[in-house]
Amino acid sequence: MDTLEVVPQRFIGLDIHKNYFVATGVNLDKEQILGPQRVPNARLQAWAERELCPTDAVVLEMTTNTWKVVDTLEPFTHSVTVAHPPHVHLITRAQVMTDKKAALILAQLHAAGLLPPVWVPPQEVRQLRALIAQRWKMVRLATQAKCRLQSVLHKYHLEAPPKSDPYTPQMRDWWEALPLEPLEQFRLQSDLDTVAFARQQLERLEQCLAYHAARDERVPLLVQIPGIGFINAVTILAAIGEIGRFPSANQLVGYTGLGTKVHDSGQLQWRGRITKMGRRDLRRAMVEAAQAAVRCHDHWKAEFQRLCQQTAKKKAKVAIARKLLVTVWHTLTKDEGDRFATPQQVACAFFGMAYKLKVKNLPDGMSALQYTRHHLDRLGIGQELTHIPWGSKTFKLPPSQLPQAD
Repeated sequence: MDTLEVVPQRFIGLDIHKNYFVATGVNLDKEQILGPQRVPNARLQAWAERELCPTDAVVLEMTTNTWKVVDTLEPFTHSVTVAHPPHVHLITRAQVMTDKKAALILAQLHAAGLLPPVWVPPQEVRQLRALIAQRWKMVRLATQAKCRLQSVLHKYHLEAPPKSDPYTPQMRDWWEALPLEPLEQFRLQSDLDTVAFARQQLERLEQCLAYHAARDERVPLLVQIPGIGFINAVTILAAIGEIGRFPSANQLVGYTGLGTKVHDSGQLQWRGRITKMGRRDLRRAMVEAAQAAVRCHDHWKAEFQRLCQQTAKKKAKVAIARKLLVTVWHTLTKDEGDRFATPQQVACAFFGMAYKLKVKNLPDGMSALQYTRHHLDRLGIGQELTHIPWGSKTFKLPPSQLPQAD
């Protein structure tokens, strides 16, 4: 019999910590019938084999090692539900909270059907999210070291180097030649080493992401949207997972935390700032895309200027990010092009992405121009486009395989 047809008889809450977890179970009447049991995490598998059965519904809060616990418990249970911690806190706010009480509350809330589950991503999405998180850590590491280097210049009233990027390996001699005290010089060299390490790691991580992006058919759909490059595209796709999880664009906006706070009760109605109750990486990617779109695209630049007349610039950029996210939803669900982009703009976006991905990573041995034409035909646009401008040069596109419009 399918486990989904079996009605759970026990609801077991797990309060998970770094070295151990506490398990408590209740029945259909929310009466405690199991535990509390404190078990070392190293004995999770043995505990599951001994204590769990196919009619048990297990619930746990999202934490660092959640997915490993889920993978371990799923073969022994009816279901494993992951709850978002803020949702649990909204329902119950106990003045005295212990591990035993936390596990019991989880079990009782799950038995009452009050805990909305978190989507459990497949292994590939988990690994991609971890890779993107690692890249972001390297970006922050480099930024912090660069800020410390700039503070040295301010501290000793030194002029900044003339180059636009003063942190390249070629500029190391310039930094080391600064007239500093020995201990300050040692700290400066440490920060230069940190920047060099972060650059090296970023290059390796982005090579891996480029290899993945070249094989994901959804990436070109997002890259055609102004402001979205292949790194942001992969970040968005990893955060969203399956677009079918979101029946409407508004649900995706809410998942990202870009929706506004709303209070509508009695005679009092107001809207506040964005909730920020959602995936931070997706929200950050959309704001970065908005910043680029308002600089380089006529439509979004005009929309940004219109919004700036009504609100502050920062809020206007967040509004553009929300509008771009709606465009992302329509693009992924309908497999269509961006209605604000011209075929030439889309072609340039595909051509630029092909070179960033590196030609060796492109599928089926395509060249950058063949890759561009393939995705233009996929969107059904640009049949009449024969050349694309690129800086001071112009490149000739292969002929379209689609019939020419009358």
